[in-house]
Amino acid sequence: MTAIAPRFGPQLIRLLLVTAVLTVGLLGALAGTASAHAALTGSDPKDGAVVDVAPREVTLTFSEQIAMGDDSIRVLDPSSKRVDVAKMRDLSQGGTVRYAVGLKPGLPDGTYTVAWQAVSADSHPVSGAFTFSVGAPSATTATVPDQEAGGGLVGTLYDTVRYISYAGFILLVGGAAFVLACWQRGASVRPLQRLVVGGWVTLTAATLVLLLLRTPYTGSGKLGDMFDLGGLSDVLDTKTGAALVSRLLLLGAAALFIAVLFGAYAKRVTEAEAEAEAERDGEGNAEAGKAKADLAFGLSLGGTVVAAGIAGTWALSEHASTGIQTGLAMPLDVLHLLAVAAWLGGLVSLLVALYRVPDIERAAVRRFSRIAFTSVVVLAVTGVYQSWRQVGSWDAWTGTSYGQLLLVKIGLIAVLLGAAWFSRRWTGLLGEDAKTAKTAEAGAEADAEAGVKVGVKAGVDVAEETAEEDVAEAGTAADPERAAQLARQRTALATARKKRDRDADTERSGLRRSVLIEACVALVVLAVTTALTGTEPGRTQEKEVSRTGTEAAAPAPARPVNLTEPFDTGGTKGKGTLRLTIDPARPGTNLMHVWIDGPDGKPMDVPEVKVAYTLKSQQIGPLPVVPERLAAGHWSAGNVQIPMPGDWHLQVTVRTSDIDQTTIEKNVKIG
Repeated sequence: MTAIAPRFGPQLIRLLLVTAVLTVGLLGALAGTASAHAALTGSDPKDGAVVDVAPREVTLTFSEQIAMGDDSIRVLDPSSKRVDVAKMRDLSQGGTVRYAVGLKPGLPDGTYTVAWQAVSADSHPVSGAFTFSVGAPSATTATVPDQEAGGGLVGTLYDTVRYISYAGFILLVGGAAFVLACWQRGASVRPLQRLVVGGWVTLTAATLVLLLLRTPYTGSGKLGDMFDLGGLSDVLDTKTGAALVSRLLLLGAAALFIAVLFGAYAKRVTEAEAEAEAERDGEGNAEAGKAKADLAFGLSLGGTVVAAGIAGTWALSEHASTGIQTGLAMPLDVLHLLAVAAWLGGLVSLLVALYRVPDIERAAVRRFSRIAFTSVVVLAVTGVYQSWRQVGSWDAWTGTSYGQLLLVKIGLIAVLLGAAWFSRRWTGLLGEDAKTAKTAEAGAEADAEAGVKVGVKAGVDVAEETAEEDVAEAGTAADPERAAQLARQRTALATARKKRDRDADTERSGLRRSVLIEACVALVVLAVTTALTGTEPGRTQEKEVSRTGTEAAAPAPARPVNLTEPFDTGGTKGKGTLRLTIDPARPGTNLMHVWIDGPDGKPMDVPEVKVAYTLKSQQIGPLPVVPERLAAGHWSAGNVQIPMPGDWHLQVTVRTSDIDQTTIEKNVKIG
């Protein structure tokens, strides 16, 4: 569209620019909601566990099949040195997906960090980290990447190119379908040729870029690694890599299809039109028309197979290939993509024809209207099934990011259908005007034969024709430079006449406006659809929420915990007040301070203070903390490791003598 938009006029350019800015902004906003399909469901040792003896290996269990390499699981000691050895082992059995990595023998006491990264079955990268301790928790300097897998600049670029690839597919398939099914004469119209070829170039280039970006997208996150040949070789062995290569091969077949469509087929259409004109004059035969029909059938059949194959490369590597009922979901996903292309791609083709070819036949517009209606029916049926399969429950519509995005898409589709309703009305008016126009044309021909020249408009037309004849005569007698100038003037006159005729057709102008609105809304719908393909389905999000008790994608903002509680150990000088702070009160390293005040509010020195915290919902803990005494009535612990967010049960034991002590228990929110 960008190649032809400048010819549409200032109003169209402004509207398309505004829509493009809105689409890019929406893509950026939605990129933060994207998350992967697979999730870590368990580990041994458990997250935050404290074990007496160092384990021989660490095992991770996932919700679905994933792709992992030998370096996908790393175990770091408190000084951030790797302690995992040998290659990763696949322990998956039946429906359980489990991987293990061995550890060095004789690990000392301390806190160990496990960092993992993999690629989910729907092609999106997943990563995470957790800690466990041997003997007792300790300070640790181990660091894991702050950037989430598939995020950052590489993630944004990858999502943008995915959007561009969908747009290229829609223009390629929808434009070709519009020519074959709605307006065969469009095969020889240059703007439509540029549109379809532009769709092919866009999809091919985007597929190549996606193939190169897979290495940094699923691995290091460094843009420079897209040219790593070793990483590219690894990508080609994955399901997504195979799908992208298959798409490139199918695009080679699509190039041959385009060459025949705009070459031999366009020639056959021209010959058939000339033959039909000759038949009306009592000459000619039906050979050219038969040859055109045979070629159109072959192109339709072959084009459908190639288009379905290209759509299948998405179905085989994204959400449709995972979860429940994949055998039904993948073919329906292909059908869904083809219906989207026929509707939205045909819509853009119609928009181009209305602005660049004002004499497009009314019958072509009506044929597209019928195809668009059929596509909407197919989209509704397949969309309802996909919604049931991916959302899972009524609560997930509003309680998960996938459901919320789907609601946004449904709302935009409703707006799109509203604009389409107005387009159908304008199309109906075009059909009513066809009879009037035909009668007027017949009357004009009769008047011309009788030599009747009346009316201001007719006079203007005669003057223009006379001027053109004079220009032609002068051009032949002038020098070549003058002839070229006069040729440009003739072209300008012809363009002005076409624009005048186009603007005088109110029904066609109304149709152009409504179709333009449809195309702009379709751009935003495509952005939401692209975000949906990278967002964890609601059915899976609900499972994770029920497992963890919280939704990891939307943690509460971290706030320091401040606790003030009175206590009484029962002995002499056993009464006082406990003050405790945990900062920043989020998963990871925290700073804890404990103050003991006497009844008079002054610092109260006691023999011992101990702290322990437990996450009962996940059976983690109790994790002990022994703070150091800094001064009278003041204790501190500088490396309190909290493995995950949740409602933690805090126990603080205060001992005021050899036999007098009490334990204060309180629930605190972390993360």
